[in-house]
Amino acid sequence: MRKIHFKVIKLKSWAVNLVIALVIGVVGGLAIFTGVNAIPTTAVSGVYYNGDKTSNNVSLMINVYWGTEYLDDMLSILKEKNVKTTFFIGGTWAVLNEEYLKKIYNDGHEIANHGYHHKDHDKLDEQGNLNEIQTTHTIIKELLGIDMTLFAPPSGAYDKLTVSCATQLGYKTIMWTRDTIDWRDKDADLIYSRAVKNAHGGDLILMHPTEMTVKALPKIIDYFQSNSFNLTTVSETLGV
Repeated sequence: MRKIHFKVIKLKSWAVNLVIALVIGVVGGLAIFTGVNAIPTTAVSGVYYNGDKTSNNVSLMINVYWGTEYLDDMLSILKEKNVKTTFFIGGTWAVLNEEYLKKIYNDGHEIANHGYHHKDHDKLDEQGNLNEIQTTHTIIKELLGIDMTLFAPPSGAYDKLTVSCATQLGYKTIMWTRDTIDWRDKDADLIYSRAVKNAHGGDLILMHPTEMTVKALPKIIDYFQSNSFNLTTVSETLGV
């Protein structure tokens, strides 16, 4: 495998801290408890939590920084079920897994940007945001000859500066409508329920290449296909 090297430009105070901790705890607890739907706290132009709600399109958005050992099975299921979707690729993963990257692309799936080092982009300055997105873009361009247009911030962490930097580089910033939380909860039935419960056209369903996701995937696909949904790429679901 050809090696590619890139340079990456890396009240009283206790009362205030208590209030901040309580707010973070409540918000974080709600996010973990509900688990399914992403709720934007502020409306930021250029950020997408769902696609066209008037369509029957839904997307499985698969973020890849790890879980390579489950990709063969995942790709086989998608091919067997005739489903095309979008893989958001981490730059460090792409450098180490060129063959897998090409396999995903050659299977007809959309390739999108998931940053280089899986950093929280809301903690980065302008140059840091630009570096993370552009470096991954350059790597994918070199390996596949394509220009990506969708960027999913790692951990869903972004701010207005992140979105501005992504927009400068020609990217739409993609969040999710529904989160399977498959990285944490190793339960195929729970992953299935989070993916399909109260499903609606335009849904963007976040998942990763995990063992239990692979186990739940055929059932998830069967649900959508048997209920007249069209599983497709994120770009097509956005309809923009």
